[in-house]
Amino acid sequence: MGKYLLLALHFFLCTQVIHAQFGGSSTEKVLTIFQEFNQYRHENKFDKALETLNEAANIAENNEDEKLLVDTYHQYARIYLEEGDYDAAIFYWDRAGKFLKYNSYSYGQAFHLYLDAALRYTEGNNFQSLKLLEESRKLSNNRNLTNNILLLEAYIFTNIEKYDDAVKNLHALIVNSDDQERAYLATKANLQLSRISVTLNDLEEGVIHSKAALEVAQKHGYAKEIKEAYQQLSNIYEQTGDFSQALTYRKELEQIKDSVFNVQKAMIESKSADKIKFEHQTNELNKLQIKNEELSESKNRSEITAILTSAFLTIISLLAVSLFRNNQIKLKTNDLLYTKNKELELARDAAVSAMEAKTNFLSTVTHELRTPLYAVTGLTHLLLEENPSEHQKEHLKSLKFSGEYLLNFINDILQINKIDADKLEPLKIEFKLHKVLTDVVESLQQNANENKTKLLLDYDPNIPKTLLGDPIKLSQIFMNLVGNALKFTKNGKVEVIAKMLNQEDDQVKLYFEVRDNGIGISEEQQKHIFDSFEQGSIQINREYGGTGLGLTIVKSLLGLFGSTIHLESELDHGSSFYFEMDLKCDSKAVDEVAFELNNEDFEFKGLHVLVVEDNKINQVITKKMLTKKEITCDIANNGNEAIDMAKANTYDAILMDIHMPGISGEEATRQIRKFNQDIPIIALTAISLDDSLDSFYAAGCNDVVTKPFKPEVFYQKIGENIFKNRVQGSV
Repeated sequence: MGKYLLLALHFFLCTQVIHAQFGGSSTEKVLTIFQEFNQYRHENKFDKALETLNEAANIAENNEDEKLLVDTYHQYARIYLEEGDYDAAIFYWDRAGKFLKYNSYSYGQAFHLYLDAALRYTEGNNFQSLKLLEESRKLSNNRNLTNNILLLEAYIFTNIEKYDDAVKNLHALIVNSDDQERAYLATKANLQLSRISVTLNDLEEGVIHSKAALEVAQKHGYAKEIKEAYQQLSNIYEQTGDFSQALTYRKELEQIKDSVFNVQKAMIESKSADKIKFEHQTNELNKLQIKNEELSESKNRSEITAILTSAFLTIISLLAVSLFRNNQIKLKTNDLLYTKNKELELARDAAVSAMEAKTNFLSTVTHELRTPLYAVTGLTHLLLEENPSEHQKEHLKSLKFSGEYLLNFINDILQINKIDADKLEPLKIEFKLHKVLTDVVESLQQNANENKTKLLLDYDPNIPKTLLGDPIKLSQIFMNLVGNALKFTKNGKVEVIAKMLNQEDDQVKLYFEVRDNGIGISEEQQKHIFDSFEQGSIQINREYGGTGLGLTIVKSLLGLFGSTIHLESELDHGSSFYFEMDLKCDSKAVDEVAFELNNEDFEFKGLHVLVVEDNKINQVITKKMLTKKEITCDIANNGNEAIDMAKANTYDAILMDIHMPGISGEEATRQIRKFNQDIPIIALTAISLDDSLDSFYAAGCNDVVTKPFKPEVFYQKIGENIFKNRVQGSV
């Protein structure tokens, strides 16, 4: 613990404070002492460094200068921390803190926080240390202190694997302009950059920085840094397989370690450190003993009060130590929590990535399935219209049913995928609710007839004619609810109910319900009925089929409107799905003349359209479907051809594929709209996850038909967009 701290703590003094406190020769004396201390520490002359600090402490005590004493205690704390004597470091740091309580000394406070950060770093509390360094930086802008903070931050960033931040700090230190420790800081920075390079497996860069550190250290006599540079170079060359160079630096290192000078030096330094430490602690004990003797000789009340005060302060000190230890535990706990939170964030990011991968996969699969499915459904329709034999007709109808079933399944998956990916947003357009519900009922009437079930619409006439909302998603909700009710109801009744609860100005609250008297849902099944791919039981799935996504889609779509689906059901007695919805209305809206056209009103013969499609099979199928209605067509293989042909020819409509090589159908539509605003353009597309109907309309499309489509829908859209425009134009 604190492996690199011994390299990170460098001497720093505020000369302005010294000048302010002493005058004349006293000032020069103090400056000389600290300059000597600075040099001895850099040269790793521990005994000499302690002697200079002892001299500075004596001057501070003789002059009763508490600020100078704080500076000296701080240096004692740091030098003992470098030597691994944590208890001694805490002792002097705490002594300095006591003086700072009663002195306004911004530099002292800044340096005290810096030392506190160093202590936290030694204990492994990296993030608490960073916070303390930031507070220290705010209290002083001294260049040398700032450089020391940068170096300690670099060690911390290395520990927490923020290598880019560490390298940024260290490069700044290599070119520093510090007037006290320029070379020393550059040496430290190069050594740490070498360690980071080795960690990142950039051994060549590690050699460069180690040699740079060694060169400066040898020039200035930085003994400890010379040893570290030798050690680092030896290790790097061993990893690269250059054992000759590794052995050379290893010998240099061993020669330094085994020298008689170093053995004697270590013994002298140890004795000097113990001696100075012993003298300081003896002085403190002597002071306390003298104080106790004075108090014992005094019998007046004020001295008794002083004794009690001293005892009280002792108790407070013990409590402070206890609180300090508790704070250490708390800080370690906070670091542990931070680590766990990081792990949770990584797990969350992994889950999000997995969800995105699943979403993209499903989107790609569903989109790609639509192209071959268009061929299956289109060719089946064409074959059914070519008077096949009875036994062929049965097979073709089965094929058509399977294709439509697969199409519904793909549509449901794409819808759920869009909801999960937050790709759906409700529209806000004018629509007529009665028409939406009527269309749903009419489209599902055939299903009801097959099950011999009555399908009824109970519509409240008080509901405003024109509402503002999303009729497409509302239609999807009722298609799923009504289709689900019909699936599980035979020889029964399904009711679609729409009631107005209240109206205030332009806001209306509506109540909707889809009620049936089918097989019902048990209480156990109701708990999971709105989950994806959930149909209550395997038996139900095998008997009735379906994807189990319909109710999930309903729940999600209603969530877009801020509404919630509710269910009441009893086994064998039917089910009721109901919800409320707030919509805006226009009570002053005047009913427009409706231009409703039926299929029999369309006279397709003689129409000439442009089909824009890059897939050859789709071209053939679309052309044959048009030919069935005696509609002629030209084929454009891409968007650029479509633009050129639309300029050169006259068409009754354009059937535009959206996804094509080159420019897309959207862009082609925009270009055509620049010179032809009137021609109906119908988008024919296999909608993917990223497609938006709004963008199609914004590009200039009049309508959208999703592939694969039902032939009757295909013809209906063509007729509506061509003949409705003609009828409206004539009116």
